[in-house]
Amino acid sequence: MTLVANAVSTLHPARQPLRGSRSMTAEDLWAIPRVGSPVPSPGAASFAVTVTTYDLESNQGRGRVWLVPCERDRAPGDARPLTSVEASSGEPAFAPDGTRLAFTRKSANGKVQLQVIPLDGGEAQKLIDLPLGGFDPRWLPDGNRIVFWATLLRGHFTPEATRTEIERRDKDPVKAQVTEERLYRYWDTWLTTGETPHLFVLDLAAGSLRDLTPDSIGWLDWMDPSGHYDVSPDGREIVFSGILFDHDRSLVRSVLHRVPLDGGAVRSLTASHPAEDLRPRYARDGSWIVFGMTEDPTFYADRVRLMRMDRASGKVTPLLVDWDRSPIAWEFAPDGTLFLTAEDQGRTSIFALDPASAGDPREVVRGGTVSGFAPMADGRLIFTMQSLSQPPEVFLGAPEKGSVTQATRFTDPVLESVALGEVREMRLEGAKGETIQMFVTLPPDARGDRPLPMVQMIHGGPHGISGDAFHFRWSPHVFAAAGYVVAQVNFQGSTSWGQDFAQRIQGGWGDRPFEDVMRATDHLIACGLADPDRMAAAGGSYGGYMAAWIAGHTDRFRCIVNHAGVYDLLGQYASDVTQGRAKSMGGEPWDGLEAIERWSPARFASGFSTPMLVLHGERDYRVPVTQGLACYGVLKAKGIPARLVYFPDENHWILKPRNSLLWYREVLGWLERWIAR
Repeated sequence: MTLVANAVSTLHPARQPLRGSRSMTAEDLWAIPRVGSPVPSPGAASFAVTVTTYDLESNQGRGRVWLVPCERDRAPGDARPLTSVEASSGEPAFAPDGTRLAFTRKSANGKVQLQVIPLDGGEAQKLIDLPLGGFDPRWLPDGNRIVFWATLLRGHFTPEATRTEIERRDKDPVKAQVTEERLYRYWDTWLTTGETPHLFVLDLAAGSLRDLTPDSIGWLDWMDPSGHYDVSPDGREIVFSGILFDHDRSLVRSVLHRVPLDGGAVRSLTASHPAEDLRPRYARDGSWIVFGMTEDPTFYADRVRLMRMDRASGKVTPLLVDWDRSPIAWEFAPDGTLFLTAEDQGRTSIFALDPASAGDPREVVRGGTVSGFAPMADGRLIFTMQSLSQPPEVFLGAPEKGSVTQATRFTDPVLESVALGEVREMRLEGAKGETIQMFVTLPPDARGDRPLPMVQMIHGGPHGISGDAFHFRWSPHVFAAAGYVVAQVNFQGSTSWGQDFAQRIQGGWGDRPFEDVMRATDHLIACGLADPDRMAAAGGSYGGYMAAWIAGHTDRFRCIVNHAGVYDLLGQYASDVTQGRAKSMGGEPWDGLEAIERWSPARFASGFSTPMLVLHGERDYRVPVTQGLACYGVLKAKGIPARLVYFPDENHWILKPRNSLLWYREVLGWLERWIAR
């Protein structure tokens, strides 16, 4: 990319409250209902959606399944709850005839069990009582059976054996973890305990339960385990994507498997593929399967290519491999059109692909950020959509008309009482003459007559985005409400601008992104938005890495916020996933140590002089807590003002409501201390 001229536009205008007059607070974030992915009924006359609300007193959230009418050419009707508020529910799935709804509900012991409720009235019926619960239910075409995942313990591959082993472990005073595996924990969970998902089929009439994958020792996506299998249109088989550790290559990858529903062995379909095989979906006639494939197992943001597998022969051929965007999810419509979501220039949109043509997908719904979409029987699409100024709500789209209609308004009661500042989108010249983009959120009362204190909010990854999405953990509007201009730079290395844009910073984490953030800062000063004497840099994960890197390379910021940031690159070999470290960091400790240290913030502690707030969770296995503790220890030893906020019960993210409120108080308090005045 080459810059032609600096560009700026208003993305979301400032919004004044319909009642009252106040700015957004962290408490508002936890008062906003969190709207999940909609599930359309078979006849497209209604949809079910899970809405989660949070209670600060109990410090937890509870999901509730709602039913919303949505007949074609009529405005959505009034939503009514299908599940009670006593226990958290979710994952709704309509029976093929639309008369019943399966869903999951959390039981008293905290495990999620499967239930079914008649939609014409009546109480929910509990269907299973498994020791580690079940999830992701799907009805089979006959309407008499339900398929779902349930977790068992490795070596104890029946519900009864798993239950017995859990009881034994609970009584055992020794809690040590022992392993010889390279991958032994993930995110905030030890994998050495042996939890393994198995695919079960439940016959409702007979009350029988059968394990379709009795010998399985693989995993599903730990962050989002649902949505990784599909049932063939004839109801005879299931195809799923499972994660395994390839010991011969010493890396994690995923493989497609096929299992017959009438009994039989699980068969691997893509064992020879190089990296990830993702999200299989049957074509409407069942003759072939579309799935996503990556090629580089050492680059977690490698572009997803769509492939098609002939169901009879098993032959795999390309479907969409030259498009310079990366599909996230894909589903077939009744007419055979393949709809998919993908990031594009800081947004996530819906695209349509004709499997019979050789062209690129065409955009049919423009984000914001679109997710959780599903084609409906009447040709419409249903999905959640959000933006920097609008939390997720359900929308209906008619691709042939290009129209989009909002179908729910669960978040309106909170948003009607708060003011939101203007959000602008800017494009400017970054490092090496490349064009970069950023979103800028202004305080609600900003008049544009003077520069304001500014916060650079640096996203994680590094291969991710600051997208046009409503962020609850790092809300730019809450920061802006305190009087700050908030800049979110999509520096080189970010996704949604193509493979090269994302990949070009490998082996040089502190190079182009640092220059991009500095150039964006210069731009905000030059256009009169940012006060150069009152600026802060803040970020989490890779954003925390960049915050620490900034601390060692410039003193232009009055303070820094480092949440769960990488301080010592070599120390990241204590992280949960170590494959690909050589490519991202420039080398291995035994072959490239100098390159690793070249981009490690710890090496540049001699340049530290800026006050820094360090925040970290004990259960963070992605960026171990020692990273934050070491950074804080060096700052204090050097006599630099520093403050540590340690969360013993949080992981890489701060997820508990009251911990989150403390996080916002500490971060906003640190900013007020150094740049508000």
